Amino acid sequence: MGDKPGELLQGTLPLLILRTLAPEPNHGFGIAKRIGQISNAVLKVEQGSLYPALHRMELDGLIEAYWDTTENNRRAKYYRLTTQGRRALKSETSRWQAIAGAIAAVLKEA
Repeated sequence: MGDKPGELLQGTLPLLILRTLAPEPNHGFGIAKRIGQISNAVLKVEQGSLYPALHRMELDGLIEAYWDTTENNRRAKYYRLTTQGRRALKSETSRWQAIAGAIAAVLKEA
């Protein structure tokens, strides 16, 4: 269990990546930055975790990659959701909402 502020719970990074890519494709740095923004800087995604996760997700068919130019005119690898990734986002979101609700119930009872 994460005991440092900003440390991600195991298994949450792929879900966060899927959610971040749902509205539009993005590059790795942009994905990490967006997760930090959405979480009000509570969650921090390290490059050493992000890029292996992106690679696994690409191999699993959840995302696909392509090369493009960033807003700073640099070449970067961008990622976008596949149809399979959109389905996974929906099912994983439901699963995590159920888990969060169950944990909240236990904490409230305690």
